[in-house]
Amino acid sequence: MAVPESHVAGTAEFEAADNNLVKTLNFNHLLFLSVTALIGSGWLFAALASSSVAGPAAIIAWLVGGVLVILIAFTYMEPAGMLPRSGAIVRYPALTHGAYTGWILGWAYWLSAITVPAIEAEAVVTYVGGQFPTSGINTVSNGVTEMAWPKGILFGLGLMVIFFILNFFGIRLLAEVNRWLTWWKIIIPALTAVFLFTIVKSTNYSSLSFHGSSGFSPYGTAAIFGAISSTGILFAFLGFRQALDYAGEAKKPQAHVPLATVLSVLIAMVIYIAIQIAFTGAVNWSAAGVHPGDWAGLGTSTWSAAPLVDAFKAAGVGWLGTWATILVIDAGISPSATGWVYLGTSARTNYGLSVHGNLPKSFQQPNKWHIPWVSLIVATIIGALFFFPAPSWYKLVGFISAATALTYIMGGVGTVVMRRHAGSLHRPVRLPAMWILAPLGYLAAWMLVYWSGYATLVQVYGAVFIGLPIFVWYYARVNGWFDTAGKMWAAQIMSLVYLAAWVYIQYEGGWLLRLSPGANAPWGFWTYYVAQLLDVVFFFAGLWLLSRADARRHVVSAVWIIIGMFGLLPLSYYGVYGPDGVPSQLKAPAVLFPWDSLLALAIGVVVFGLAVISGFRTPELGQIVEASERGAASAAQAPAS
Repeated sequence: MAVPESHVAGTAEFEAADNNLVKTLNFNHLLFLSVTALIGSGWLFAALASSSVAGPAAIIAWLVGGVLVILIAFTYMEPAGMLPRSGAIVRYPALTHGAYTGWILGWAYWLSAITVPAIEAEAVVTYVGGQFPTSGINTVSNGVTEMAWPKGILFGLGLMVIFFILNFFGIRLLAEVNRWLTWWKIIIPALTAVFLFTIVKSTNYSSLSFHGSSGFSPYGTAAIFGAISSTGILFAFLGFRQALDYAGEAKKPQAHVPLATVLSVLIAMVIYIAIQIAFTGAVNWSAAGVHPGDWAGLGTSTWSAAPLVDAFKAAGVGWLGTWATILVIDAGISPSATGWVYLGTSARTNYGLSVHGNLPKSFQQPNKWHIPWVSLIVATIIGALFFFPAPSWYKLVGFISAATALTYIMGGVGTVVMRRHAGSLHRPVRLPAMWILAPLGYLAAWMLVYWSGYATLVQVYGAVFIGLPIFVWYYARVNGWFDTAGKMWAAQIMSLVYLAAWVYIQYEGGWLLRLSPGANAPWGFWTYYVAQLLDVVFFFAGLWLLSRADARRHVVSAVWIIIGMFGLLPLSYYGVYGPDGVPSQLKAPAVLFPWDSLLALAIGVVVFGLAVISGFRTPELGQIVEASERGAASAAQAPAS
């Protein structure tokens, strides 16, 4: 297909973009970056949060969550070894499905990545504030601990500035500081699990059965899966992607990136499960002010600000009180280390979007330490803004998890499409049994999206859809998608109409400003659903009609995402993860578990097929393949020395 000249120019620079980045990271650096990102605030809060949703069966949720994340990680091993790129996860969709898909999923990934430094800062403030209740750092709203204004918010902003400084002065500084802190971050959680086992109450285990309201799974099997996405379990595993995002700065990315990715998940998985088992036995019900067996009550108890610290203090053992103090110190170190690593990830996400033309080239501009400083500044400012609408770890964790899981559906899809359209590229790591593992990795991400629950999904969908007009305002305009000035201006007006409708729909649907989606929204579900669907279809159709013929391929290749998102939403509303909770406990859902999950799985299979069919050899991917084939031909013709 023909390509607009401006896009050809951008394509010519595609492979050269990572040359501005210094390749200084070895295997240990990559592994420790991933482990540092994995072991952040998740282990400090998620043991209690998951117990409040699934009871003791949260142990199973951690195990299942770890296995699902490993399946997702497998799908990125082949492309990461074949095409190591900084900001890799936002760049692969553009290679396999074109610019529009790349922007939609890149925007979703950006939303998740850019909020992680904020949530890690919130974790520090929450834990520290919990130990100094008179400091005015924390407040409680509807049973949820939040950062208070102004002290808590200003504390968080100060942490963001520190994250920025550590990133600004070079990847080498970040990696070296992180290498030593990672050992701390492994040792402290591991010892915490061991010490928790010394204070377990045997009755917390012996009273459990595998059925009944006070048993091992008091809230049902559905709650186990709901806990994975909504309580911080999935969030705690998201750090595996760090090795992928820093691949462009690795010395031997083909060998080291895949291994660091999987090994980091396994290390974290062992630690997390040990902590959850021990915490289940160590709960002191009277100290928490909760009736024995009331696991849901833990979520709004006094323990919610610092659950592991409170567990040790309640034991009344002197040396464990000392360990509780060490945990408070760690609550400042572990989330902070994760926060500054993720701030670097956010900057590289901006960088990757810029390489594909979705953001201005200034986002690729390196400073003297070879860090994309404009991207870093933007990531810091935007991330800090999330303190205001969501000043609580518990409020932000579900959004981040669901938004990230939505982007991970491209792992399995991208691997299959690259095999079809870039089969000649050298693959240092080749995914075995691709037609089994690639769909499984995709479906793992797909189900994690569904299990996040309707209340979270409508927030994620709203945030993703607000990014659609940005594509028209920058990428489509700069890259010549409109062959006349009249069409370009029509596209700008169309985008404004869409955005105005988006604001009205989100407000009446209960998300924007009201923050009460679902049953309490002014509109009923179907009014909200149809209005949002028509608005998005209007935008897609308008962009297709106004774009050049060659650009329309990119629009069509993104339709499967919209089919999947809107296909899943009614089931999310009427299933057990509906608007009343995760899972819904206030009313009998129309579609019971496990039938709702099986239907979600079936929808996912159909969407996977559409996604694979929609993939094509994009100009960028074609350039990479052609360059590889030319290099192979030149090597074959060179005389032997």
